[in-house]
Amino acid sequence: MKQKKILVVLGGVSSEREISLRSGRACIRALKKLKYKVIVFDPAKEHLSKIKQYKNKVDLIFNSLHGRDGEDGIVQSYFEYFKIPYTHSGIISSMNSMDKIISKKIFQKNNILTPNYISLDTTNYKKHLNNKVLKKLNLNYPMVAKPSNEGSSIGVEICKNLGQLRLSLKKLIKNYKSLIVENYIAGQEIQVAVINNRALGAIELQPKRKFYDYKAKYSKSALTRHIMPASISKKSYNNVLKLGIKAHQILKCRGVTRSDFKFMNKKFYLLEINTQPGMTDLSLVPEIAKYSGVSFKKLIKKIIDDASINK
Repeated sequence: MKQKKILVVLGGVSSEREISLRSGRACIRALKKLKYKVIVFDPAKEHLSKIKQYKNKVDLIFNSLHGRDGEDGIVQSYFEYFKIPYTHSGIISSMNSMDKIISKKIFQKNNILTPNYISLDTTNYKKHLNNKVLKKLNLNYPMVAKPSNEGSSIGVEICKNLGQLRLSLKKLIKNYKSLIVENYIAGQEIQVAVINNRALGAIELQPKRKFYDYKAKYSKSALTRHIMPASISKKSYNNVLKLGIKAHQILKCRGVTRSDFKFMNKKFYLLEINTQPGMTDLSLVPEIAKYSGVSFKKLIKKIIDDASINK
């Protein structure tokens, strides 16, 4: 039987480049164990248009990119244009999932609770720096200020008062055109992994840091406690799995996703959905899968089996 060739796209130019490289390397190791021939492509070294040269040379593309260009519909549009089957979600679902404003509107439309929020940009952010205006919009301290289209908690600021909010927005608006300010939800941090429309499980995170930020996600020294399965009642556990599947389906996602929830006063609030979740040794999806009896190798195989075009 002819050995299948897979083009692994990793690295890229986003602020999550380092994580993408780590994810990509872990996936390459698994692909080699599965006896696939692997070719590596890094968009930081070659323009995405150069993917065209692999059109008749590979069987499919394994997308290991994170963040800008990798999970916002950009790279997916190249894969579709060149008609090379690829893993994970398609153009529209990637774009909608990465944009926190669009995804929140979709959550609300489909009766999934999400923290109350406002979207801000360079033209309107100053007029919202007023406690009366914020109160009218049902926003209360502490609030979370963040870019509307970043991942890995990059640029996330928790603001306890107007002074902190003002400083955070001034800092963020220099680097991002679109921001979101939402109510901070305390409570338990629960994350759900879904693959091919089936929930793998839900994990609880107890960060030693202020919140589950970039360092808590990717550094062993952050000492984030992982509780698998999440320490909630069986009924709540089943409910959050259903919500994870619902989020995956309403955004028309494919392959694997991870949905990030907060659980407070017996209610689940969906913060965001990730269409390119991390695959590093500290990543949550492989950990959830392993607990559910799905090895890393099997997980990668399931992702590959769903590769297609016209998503």
